[in-house]
Amino acid sequence: MPTEGYLGVSPAELSNAELLRELATLHETRHDTFRHGSDDALTNHTRRTDELEREYLRRYPNREVDPHRVRG
Repeated sequence: MPTEGYLGVSPAELSNAELLRELATLHETRHDTFRHGSDDALTNHTRRTDELEREYLRRYPNREVDPHRVRG
């Protein structure tokens, strides 16, 4: 159920393709939002990214992990 001020479709309702597309868009826009967005924009961006990333991990608990990728 959406929370107050909720923006966007619930991540659980997105198809796999839609989820990946939304994640890619958010990752592409993160730097600009961080540097130039209002406090509200940054809060919303962070919340939405977290929601989508949690949904991705729920769907793909055994995602491909590169053991040499140690950078955060």
